[in-house]
Amino acid sequence: MKRLNLLCCCVASLLLLGTAEEVEDASEPTKRDRSHLENTLKLNEDKPADDVSGVLQRLRKIYHSSIKPLEQSYRYNELRQHEITDGEITSKPMVLFLGPWSVGKSSMINYLLGLDDTPYQLYTGAEPTTSEFTVIMHGPKLKTIEGIVMAADSARSFSPLEKFGQNFLEKLIGIEVPHKLLERVTFVDTPGIIENRKQQERGYPFNDVCQWFIDRADLIFVVFDPTKLDVGLELEMLFRQLKGRESQIRIILNKADSLATQELMRVYGALFWSLAPLINVTEPPRVYVSSFWPHEYHPDTHKDLFLKEEISLLEDLNQVIENRMENKIAFIRQHAIRVRIHALLVDRYLQTYKDKMTFFSDGELVFRDIVEDPDKFFIFKSILAKTNVSKFDLPNREAYKDFFGINPITSFKLLSQQCSYMGGCYLEKIEKAITRELPDLLGSIGLGKKPNVLSCDVTGCGETPKNRYKKP
Repeated sequence: MKRLNLLCCCVASLLLLGTAEEVEDASEPTKRDRSHLENTLKLNEDKPADDVSGVLQRLRKIYHSSIKPLEQSYRYNELRQHEITDGEITSKPMVLFLGPWSVGKSSMINYLLGLDDTPYQLYTGAEPTTSEFTVIMHGPKLKTIEGIVMAADSARSFSPLEKFGQNFLEKLIGIEVPHKLLERVTFVDTPGIIENRKQQERGYPFNDVCQWFIDRADLIFVVFDPTKLDVGLELEMLFRQLKGRESQIRIILNKADSLATQELMRVYGALFWSLAPLINVTEPPRVYVSSFWPHEYHPDTHKDLFLKEEISLLEDLNQVIENRMENKIAFIRQHAIRVRIHALLVDRYLQTYKDKMTFFSDGELVFRDIVEDPDKFFIFKSILAKTNVSKFDLPNREAYKDFFGINPITSFKLLSQQCSYMGGCYLEKIEKAITRELPDLLGSIGLGKKPNVLSCDVTGCGETPKNRYKKP
């Protein structure tokens, strides 16, 4: 009898031990295989990096010699608040993550970089967790960089962020990670949108900061989850800022494996219904449906569909990385077109002012009449008669009321006077860059040619970026 009791106790102990192990295993969800991620993003390939130094040097030369003089002469930065630095020209493609709070933006970055269960994984949780703009970039070792240091280092292309004030710089942080993907791209995680919080409570101009990153992003992921599809004032404002960038936007319906098939179809339709008034384009941005985190998909869900959607998104990301130089040249050319149109408009305002002025005229009243009703003097229509000017590229008329409010018209020169014997004419140089130099540079990449490498000492590419915090 004693032996039987002892045997029963041993069996019970083994059963309890097995149950405890099963509970322990259940508490640690299994992780998915990452081979598709590494293959799609080509992280295992040891091919040498493309030598783009010659292309970048040529691009800097074109910008500094043909675009920047006209940009500075007509103070384009005060109209658009977008000044291109050398760091921005040489920077890697930027991927921006936007969306409501706790939809999985930080988890998605952790998954792409394999940061889960490491000291430098981005903090995640069911409550609003990310309160900073976090820039994840490549570095030789894991370390964090304060926003004030990032803004001081012009080589990182974030120095223009100083204009948003010290309160914002305290909410800016950089993380350097020695990851192969970050050698070719930079990720930016943003604070989640909280509709019931007033924007003023953030302590800095949140929408202006978002616009700064939107203007420079090569790819914009707007992330939602099934429980946060409502559109409030702050999200509506964000989509207004995304106007004109529809080709860079990708909508992500995250945490899709948490729903049954029928529920997922309803949520997918509700997401389109919510976004339709905000994205008024013929072809809406692509919507990816999956769960972007390292754990296995929930059972009884469309695993194959979610995996295919994830691979499609990774292919999109890889395409942006592969087309880095093409996108950079196209961006500089688009900027040059806007600078040219701005210069033509200021020149037309000035020429009209000179034509209307007489010996007895009050200059201030004359110009106020021109600014208040530019259509009466055919200011904008006359610009459309020029070559390579589209009516869709013309800036807002109201913007020039503010522009001339701080920049007197008499402080500018006519385009015909912006010429010199040695340097040529500003307008001719920027038109040459738009129509010939930049397209030729773009063509040389497609044909695999190497553009002429010119020394910045000779071409005047600009001062080498310096870190003001580094000791000599």
